[in-house]
Amino acid sequence: MSLREKLSDWTDWDSASYILGCELNIFTGSEEWMSVKGVFWGSNKLGEGLTDTLRALVRAGVLEHRPEPDDQYRWAMTGGPLDLVAD
Repeated sequence: MSLREKLSDWTDWDSASYILGCELNIFTGSEEWMSVKGVFWGSNKLGEGLTDTLRALVRAGVLEHRPEPDDQYRWAMTGGPLDLVAD
C-alpha cells in the first residue's frame, strides 16, 4: 500500500508521522505502537524531523493539513508530481 493510499483519509499527526517513518524504512511497520509512541510525543530530532517533513509536504501541495478536530493530515495531490512544480 502506498503513502497516497495510507493517507487517503484524515490521519492524526502522530500516526501520519509513523506512516511516513515506515515509508522511509525508519520503522518496520511491525512495531507495537506503545514502543515507538515516545518518538512522536517526546522532544527528539527524529520525531520533530518527521513532523517537519509532513509540514513540508503540505507546503508543496502533496498533503493537506487541518488543525481541528485534531492535528491531521491527508493526501492532497491529485495529479502527477510535475503538476506541483511552478512555472
